[in-house]
Order: sequence, then structure tokens, then C-alpha cells
Amino acid sequence: MFKQKKKIFQLAAIGLASLAILAGCNSGEASDKDSEDGGKVRTVKVAFDQASKPISYLDDNGNPTGYDVEVMKLVDEQLPDYKFEFVGTTSDDLLIGVEQGKYQVGIKNAFFTQERTEKFIFPKEFLGLSSAGLVLRKEDEGVKTLADFAKKDYSLAPIAANNAQYTIIDEYNKANPDNKVKLQAGDAFTVDVVQWVNEKRVDGGVMIEGPFKQQVLAEDGPYHKLKDDVVYNEFSVIKTWPLFNKKEQEFADAYDKAIAKIKEQKKTNELSTKFYGRDLFEVLETVKR
Repeated sequence: MFKQKKKIFQLAAIGLASLAILAGCNSGEASDKDSEDGGKVRTVKVAFDQASKPISYLDDNGNPTGYDVEVMKLVDEQLPDYKFEFVGTTSDDLLIGVEQGKYQVGIKNAFFTQERTEKFIFPKEFLGLSSAGLVLRKEDEGVKTLADFAKKDYSLAPIAANNAQYTIIDEYNKANPDNKVKLQAGDAFTVDVVQWVNEKRVDGGVMIEGPFKQQVLAEDGPYHKLKDDVVYNEFSVIKTWPLFNKKEQEFADAYDKAIAKIKEQKKTNELSTKFYGRDLFEVLETVKR
């Protein structure tokens, strides 16, 4: 009887240990493993927007790539104490997941906003640069700036209030109270800007250059047939950032050291040219935001 009870207790202990292991594997917490030299290697989850080509996306083989992803892969190489696990997801899930700790960091061509500093750690070093511009019909290609757009009293495609593009237009309006852009908060995080402009539902919309090229200029783009009907006019080049969970200051500090070295080696310049078709770092001295 004693041996039977002992066996039951042993089986129960094993079962509880197994459940604990499974719970750890399914949580969003980063995990530690021993490296070959006996040190600890921390596995961290790097969330990326998998539908934002050429910024971050899945290639034809289902592998994560894009400017943001490839830069973070270089960061991973510089940090022997960390192992990056890239997790493709949606923009909304990325923001919620990083805030809640499901992911330790997220990359999505994110712009800096003061509101976001309440939810995320912004590191000292930015990740890359992004061209923001107006999508217009061909007949309006003479509208080069937000001031031009506002002066014509044109309508703008709605932008979600939690989208940093909304903040950019709002900042312009506050700085130019006598020549404001009509800014409407949308229900969705993004709208199909090219379609809205082409269908004349609005006069123009804010868009990032990379996705515009992929949607309109690329031969396999869904709106390639509109390449002679719509135009993209850049109005600003803006720094982009990785978003770290609030508890990940040590990780963010390690990122800062790594990305600074990568920038010195001009590898970010090379990746900008590869994925965006231009080295945006050439205009870094003129970047105000």
C-alpha cells in the first residue's frame, strides 16, 4: 500500500511539472537557455506586421523579411545573449501584444508619438526612415505639400486617431491654424487610400511610399493598372522605431548599442536601397521628426 501511494504521488508530481512546462511554453514570456559557452541566451519574441511589404512581410517561402525585419536580424547577430523569434501578425495585434507583454518588441514602420510613450519604450536609436506622401489623382500632381492640399480645401481619406499618420497631419494643423487640412478620424486603422482616391471618394490620402510602390508601380501590384491615373508626392521623411514592452529597458539598451554599430557600417543604408529603391539616409540631416 505504501509503495502504491508513493507511486501515485510521483505520477502527480510529474503531471504538475509537465503542466508548468507547457504553461511556460504557451505564454508570451521570453525564455532563457544555456549557450555553448555556458552563458544564458534569452529568446525574445519580435512581432512584425506581416502584410506591410516592403517594410515587413512574408516572402514567397513564408519567411519573414522586409527592411524592418532584416535590420532586426542584424541586431540579433550583434547580441549573443539574445535569440530573436520573429512572429508575423497584424498591426493591431502587434500593438496590443507588445503592450501586454505577449511580444517583447514590435516592428511596423512605427512613427514616434507622445501618446505611444505611455504604452511603449522608445529606444534612443531609431530603426529606419520612411517617406510619407500624398496620393492624388494625376490631374492634381501639382499639389506637392500639405499646405498646397489645405489651400485647395481638398478632402483627405480618413485616418484612425491611433494611427501615427493622424498625428502628423494634426501636428501640421496645429502649426498652421489658418491653413488646416481637413482631418477626419476613421474607424479602421487604415483605409484603401488608392481606391478611395481613384473612385473620387476623397481628393487625396496619406500613404507610405513603399506600399504605394508595391500596390501601384510594381507590375504585380493590385492597382498597377492605375499607375498613370494616380501619383505619390512625398511631403516628409520620418524616422521609424521599434516599440519595446515597458518592462524591456535592458533589452532596449542592448538594441541601442547594436543598431548604432550597424548604422556606422552603413548596413541600414544598403537595406534602405534594397527594399525602398532609394537610400533615405542620404536626407537624414533634413529629417525633422
